[in-house]
Amino acid sequence: MKKIGFLSFGHWADHPAYTTKTAGDTLLQSIDLAVAAEEIGMDGAYFRVHHFAKQLASPFPLLAAIGAKTTKIEIGTGVIDMRYENPLYMVEDAGAADLISGGRLQLGISRGSPEQVIEGWRYFGYEPAAGESDADMGRKKGLEFFEQLKGVGFARPNPNPMFPNPPGLLRLEPFSPGLRERIWWGSASDATAVWAGKAGMNLQSSTLKFDESGKPFHIQQAEQIRLFKKAWKEAGHQREPRISVSRSIFALVSDQDRYYFGHEADRTDKTGILEADKRAIFGRSYAAEPDQLIKELAEDEAIREADTVLLTIPNTLGVDYNVRQLSALLKYVAPGLGWR
Repeated sequence: MKKIGFLSFGHWADHPAYTTKTAGDTLLQSIDLAVAAEEIGMDGAYFRVHHFAKQLASPFPLLAAIGAKTTKIEIGTGVIDMRYENPLYMVEDAGAADLISGGRLQLGISRGSPEQVIEGWRYFGYEPAAGESDADMGRKKGLEFFEQLKGVGFARPNPNPMFPNPPGLLRLEPFSPGLRERIWWGSASDATAVWAGKAGMNLQSSTLKFDESGKPFHIQQAEQIRLFKKAWKEAGHQREPRISVSRSIFALVSDQDRYYFGHEADRTDKTGILEADKRAIFGRSYAAEPDQLIKELAEDEAIREADTVLLTIPNTLGVDYNVRQLSALLKYVAPGLGWR
């Protein structure tokens, strides 16, 4: 069994073929899509976070709105770039959104990836400490956020407060019990997957990672996941971790599907330079008739290792089309793979 969610990058542009021509279109359609996804039996609605781009950025208003209009579906991110975040303020935002949803947030965070502008986090008022890289800063902020979700008091109370204080040191409010167990680290390397396992965060592995062996993407990703599981076990954490992988998967069941995605049927893994001189491998897209999709996906080792599959969606094609495509995957593909 797998949990199946969608992952939206939340693009918009004034393009004739787009139903999301403005930021407002994208935000409102994201809410509608999450509501519809819950109705057809999807397990999760996840959203990417990018700054300085015509894509979804500040996630918590959207997550809270979806939480208020749904009752069961998991609501998450994949991922929040911690280089841009104030960890303490983020604890408050996340706690509020999680309480509104009734404890359904699944927050993916990471040290960040190449963005639209050079060192964009500096415009947000952040810079690495002496001797730190921006990646170090992102991981440090991630750990601070993760630590504060324990809800332990740390701030010395004012002896003459406006309102009475409880005894002892004060914690951030609102506190949402259980949220800490629903934090995921987005990892693009074996080393950071091990780091996340030791820290006690769940693992999100995307459609790309650093090419560390030259093997096919799904095999490298499966090896990464196994290293994470080993680190988790050795750290002695008491619960079972969650692990997600993202895939672009399209069931070709209509002429419209074939028009949009039929050209992707022969796609293979790609390689490129992700940042500096680091070689990255990008996983292939899957687009085929349902029976062929089942055969191809059954060979994906990383999917077998994960408990959650996030389906990247073309959000610009609108709610109705994406609901039809997700419904086809649930109806024709997921049962054949044992995901349902």
